[in-house]
Amino acid sequence: MALAGAVAILALALGVTLATGHRGQRLASAVTQGVDSRFGAAGFRLKTIEVQGASSLAAADIVKAAQIYRNQPLLGLDLAELRRRIESVGWVKEARVVRLLPDTLVVAVVERRQLAVWQHDGRQVVIDDHGHPIPEADPARFATLPLVVGEGGAEHAPEILPVIAQRPKLIGQMDALVRVDDRRWDIRMKDGSLIQLPADGVENALMQLERLDQRSRILELGFDRIDLRNPDVVAVRPRQSQPTFTSPTAAGL
Repeated sequence: MALAGAVAILALALGVTLATGHRGQRLASAVTQGVDSRFGAAGFRLKTIEVQGASSLAAADIVKAAQIYRNQPLLGLDLAELRRRIESVGWVKEARVVRLLPDTLVVAVVERRQLAVWQHDGRQVVIDDHGHPIPEADPARFATLPLVVGEGGAEHAPEILPVIAQRPKLIGQMDALVRVDDRRWDIRMKDGSLIQLPADGVENALMQLERLDQRSRILELGFDRIDLRNPDVVAVRPRQSQPTFTSPTAAGL
């Protein structure tokens, strides 16, 4: 009976709104609050929040941003506003919010994929696969992500990281990607050595490096610096105990 009465009141409120304009809206708002109470009395109060598609780290921030509380009247929730608040969370690419009567709210999200940790101006932030910061993500919890350093690094990391990821031997020894003058990259290796990449033709340069490594095992034996900026010559500066040499490009390798 309580549920039937609430439905009847809601229908009356809608009719009044259509008939009387803004005065009806005010009346309908007051009536709707009563409807919320009637539905709440009938058992339609929030008991469970299900967050789907989010990691445990993201889920906590999503629930916090939702600003909802236990025993809140479920039918009184503004789902559009709730979705807006959830999509303002940096973890979230998109969200969908659904009521499951009598007492459950389902929040289904697509989480942004964490791509790298970007270091710039003395601070670090996790970025997604479009180079956008995820402010809520603690960089200390993402030590396994590649480190990108320098101005423009976040914007351009999605272009180069997939290319390097195709080369497990290289990325396994990489310590950081350093953006130079916001136009090209240096690869800093874990042993302190450096690979200098050109502004254009990065994939061709890395193919030259692979061919050089196949011939000389340079990535295993170690080096001080490999300069790939000149498409005609691969210049290698070995460690101090090794002689300096250069290698021709793909045509001679």
